[in-house]
Order: sequence, then structure tokens, then C-alpha cells
Amino acid sequence: MSLSFVSYRRVSHEDQGISGLGLEAQDAAIMAHVQAKGGKLVGEFVEVGSGGDDDRPELLKARAAASKHKAILIVAKLDRLSRDLAYIATFLKGEKKGKRHVAPEFVACDMPHADTPMLQIMGVFAEFERKRISVRTREALSALKARGVKLGGTNIEGACAASLAKRQASASEMKARVMLSINDIRGSGITTLKGIAEALNDRGIKTSRGGEWSATQVSRVMM
Repeated sequence: MSLSFVSYRRVSHEDQGISGLGLEAQDAAIMAHVQAKGGKLVGEFVEVGSGGDDDRPELLKARAAASKHKAILIVAKLDRLSRDLAYIATFLKGEKKGKRHVAPEFVACDMPHADTPMLQIMGVFAEFERKRISVRTREALSALKARGVKLGGTNIEGACAASLAKRQASASEMKARVMLSINDIRGSGITTLKGIAEALNDRGIKTSRGGEWSATQVSRVMM
């Protein structure tokens, strides 16, 4: 019997939700995992909202659909679920049924073999990254102000956020393409990091900087 999955994709800004920026990369990663498992999608949900926002109506619908279909809730990356550690911890704990909590069946494509404790640890890094993004945006605005750029009339903050989102989307899309190849390589029976690196090089697939793959680089992509 094939596995059933319900996908949840999230983008941070309304313009990304309208244009689809970032959604394609998430979809590619999700479909690569589903196909590698010989599974099928029985539901798809998309949310437009900040990684630190706890108001997630589409995520609640996705979790309900997964429960209804006895399916696995799947996201491309853990930070698509949330960048808030408390929210991630609460989600992984699951809903209270009677005297106990029932955790949802859940998988993040960037760390498919991670158990709940590992996901909670990675949640710490997701929250840390959210704070770093906020700090970098404030620093960029301060630098522009120091150079005499007027921050009132033009949407400088929005431009900074859009630029950052574009770079992150590009990196995510590249990672998704590489993960498709990695999953294909693993499906052929090559499972060691060194073996995967050699196979990527044999296929002519380059790293983000145009170089050759090493075991360490493969490990970083698969994290």
C-alpha cells in the first residue's frame, strides 16, 4: 500500500504568494520526496504568512486533512512550517486526545530522517535565522539612511525584503534541483556522502559556486 501525503507550502510575503516566487522550489522538493517513496499526494495547502506568525489557518487545514486521510504531512523545509521555536515544539507535540497528545505524522524534505528531538533542535536554528533576517534588514536600512537615502517616500524596506526573498528563493530552487538528483542517485543504490558527491560530479552537476562536489557539501545540502 502506497504512502499518502498532504503537502503544506508557505511563502512570507503577499507578493510572493501572488507571483508564486518560492512555491515552485518547495513543490519540487516535496514531489521528489513523494516520488522517491512511491507515494501520492492527497491534499495540497498553501499559506502566505510570516515565519514568526502563529496564525496558520491553512496549516490547521493541512493537519486535519492529513489526519482524515491517515497521511503524512510534508513540507519542503522545517522553516516553512515555522521559524518560531515554541510553535514548532507545540506542533510536534500534537493534539491532545483524552489524556495524551497524538503527534502528527510529519516529514521535512530537507531532513527526512530526523526524529522529533532533532526537529526541535533544528527549530532553534530556524528561529535564530528569523532573527538574523530581521537584524540584517534593519542594518541595511541603517546603512542606507547613513548614506543619505530618504526612507520615507520610497518603499526601501519592501525592496530590501524583496531582494532578500529573491536570493533565498534562488538558493532554494537550486537546492531543490540538486535534491532531485540526489534522491535519484540514492534510489540507484548509492547512499554514502562520498558516493553521492562522485555521482553528482559524474553527471556534470555543479555546486552553487560552479565547483566540484565533496562529501561535506552533499551533507550540507541534505541537512
